[in-house]
Amino acid sequence: MRRKIPTLQSLCCFEAAARHESYTRAAHELAMTQGAVSRQIASLEDFLGIALFKRTRHGVALTSGGIPYARQIAGRLNGLERDTIEVMSMPGSGGSIHLAAVPTFATRWLVPRLAEFATLHPDITVHIETRTRPFMFSDSDFDAALYAGTAEQVSNWPGTQAMLLMQEEVVPVASPRLLAARKRWRPQDLGTLPLLQQSTRPEAWRQWFDAMGVEAALALYGPRYELFSMLAMAATHGLGVALIPRMLIESELARGELRVACEQAMHGKRSYYLVTADSSDERPAVRHFQQWLLAQVRTDPAQGRAAL
Repeated sequence: MRRKIPTLQSLCCFEAAARHESYTRAAHELAMTQGAVSRQIASLEDFLGIALFKRTRHGVALTSGGIPYARQIAGRLNGLERDTIEVMSMPGSGGSIHLAAVPTFATRWLVPRLAEFATLHPDITVHIETRTRPFMFSDSDFDAALYAGTAEQVSNWPGTQAMLLMQEEVVPVASPRLLAARKRWRPQDLGTLPLLQQSTRPEAWRQWFDAMGVEAALALYGPRYELFSMLAMAATHGLGVALIPRMLIESELARGELRVACEQAMHGKRSYYLVTADSSDERPAVRHFQQWLLAQVRTDPAQGRAAL
């Protein structure tokens, strides 16, 4: 089937002219004559059946039909250029992985470990973008996703297969300065401290106190933060005690910036999964990343239970 797509040269001329609002400056950038640029854009307008530019005193301006088309074409040309440069920069390499990941897990757990993956597989490039909700793999460039959610949420993600990586172990943590008032903190004692809340998990403290068999009248009260990284920073600076998965605060615990207030941990309802499209062919790069990821989880059992 012949695709209904204009020539790449006409699109490049259109994008440059739209960006500069000038055929002359577009011609200079593309090492073409102004007349050649004008002819390419005229050919594109004939192909589309609409006018893309209108003349102004200072050059040209996009029409109402040209404005959205210029935005779309610019994004696609930028993506095409990135893909081309990537292939040219690593001829014969192991390829790349485009990974969607929840932001705090990517920043605090995955990225600090990626140097080891790069050492083992120097020919594979890992690209990471943040995503917090399920998406259609068919409508994206992602090869896989690191997703935090419940088993029900993962099972309801259409067209995918999921591998369980680890379960959350949520612990109450605070600054050592804030905890210095007592040698030992019991669950009921934590109710006397400022409780830092996470806006996306508003019931977390109530669930923790219920699991400990403790009544806490102020379980839902306290300043709210959207991300675990914000919550960790607030706790580090002594603003209160926070409930955070242990795996996400390894650095703060190791440096002594945070301390586990009491060791009564709670297994959260959410787990971390590696999700891929069930219809996709498993590329070697994705397979290597998956095997490495599972090895990372298994090397530290305290972080959770690895999928077998």
